[in-house]
Amino acid sequence: MNLSKNAEGARRGPGLSLDALRHWWAGAPGWARWVVYLLLIVVGVLLPSESIGSFMAPSGADWPSMLSSQIAIYVLLALGLNVVVGMAGLLDLGYVAFYAVGGYTIAIFATKYDWSFWQTLVLAIAFSALAGVILGAPTLRLRGDYLAIVTLGFGEIVKKTANNSSYVNGPRGVQGIPHPPTLSEFEIGGVQPLKYGLLDSRPYYYLLLAFIIVAIIFVRRLDKSRVGRAWASIREDEDAAELMGVPTFKFKLAAFAIGAAIGGSGGVVFASQQTSITPPNFDFLVSALILAGVVLGGSGNIPGVMLGAFVVAWLPERFRGLQDYRMLIFGAVLVLMMIFRPEGLWPSRQRKAELAEGTGGMGGLGAEVPGPGQAEAAAEVGK
Repeated sequence: MNLSKNAEGARRGPGLSLDALRHWWAGAPGWARWVVYLLLIVVGVLLPSESIGSFMAPSGADWPSMLSSQIAIYVLLALGLNVVVGMAGLLDLGYVAFYAVGGYTIAIFATKYDWSFWQTLVLAIAFSALAGVILGAPTLRLRGDYLAIVTLGFGEIVKKTANNSSYVNGPRGVQGIPHPPTLSEFEIGGVQPLKYGLLDSRPYYYLLLAFIIVAIIFVRRLDKSRVGRAWASIREDEDAAELMGVPTFKFKLAAFAIGAAIGGSGGVVFASQQTSITPPNFDFLVSALILAGVVLGGSGNIPGVMLGAFVVAWLPERFRGLQDYRMLIFGAVLVLMMIFRPEGLWPSRQRKAELAEGTGGMGGLGAEVPGPGQAEAAAEVGK
């Protein structure tokens, strides 16, 4: 009884307004949903404007460049990692490896074999998904921290291989990666959204925005399908899922492949925008920050994950003027968030319930970590 009361209390409190919004959204008619979707797309299109950049970016910074080269990339990567961590409950500390596979795929095939951007994009997505299968096939029998250690090692292997391989110029990296071909030179509001080059980073942001929209639709459809239900059962209790006949290995492998494919697409855009890549572009810190964005925003909830990735990418850049202190402030904010709102900025109701019941919000990985009030409730039950 005490356990259920504590779980109910954890579901209320600061998240009450969000719960009310979700309740309205669940019963909203179709036209209202489409209006909201269109408004959000309009906001996304207008985000690079100077009026927004005047207070979102530090003085003298290029706000569209911040959006395209870091913030939008992080949001796309967080959507991919959320498939693995948030939906399937598998902790991946080497997600940057798939990002690197995408980047090096376009670097090799565009510079050595003169493939176009769109050809290498398809190939990079396929190679990244294959890399996810190669990583997952021998390791997904592991669970929890053992799986995390293996994925961390995989990320470092990919980076070290690139660093030591003369085929990709080792630590010097690959230069001369071409931009995507210009699709049209039509202009709207002083912007040519389909003309790619070094002078204007906004077309890259719009390209990433299109990738993000496609990824959201794809992942959302999966989440509402049989695949999503299988991932949820694996996340909550893998042993019970196996007993109920769920082929857990197959669905975990699918999560790794899908998440890797999304990460690889981000690597392709990053490499083509920068026109050069080096192994330090794919440090472990990138994996850690993307994972922090997923957990901070609300693991398993697509809007929350996007918000978390935006905050993780934007905050350090916004306060760059504070020099070394900005990372101290950024770390303090993350610590405070995990203390006072461990379920994240915008969690789903299901994930909040899992956290309140002591699963830590990550399936078996956090099963030993009691949620808020769980230790006291367990002590009461034991009396």
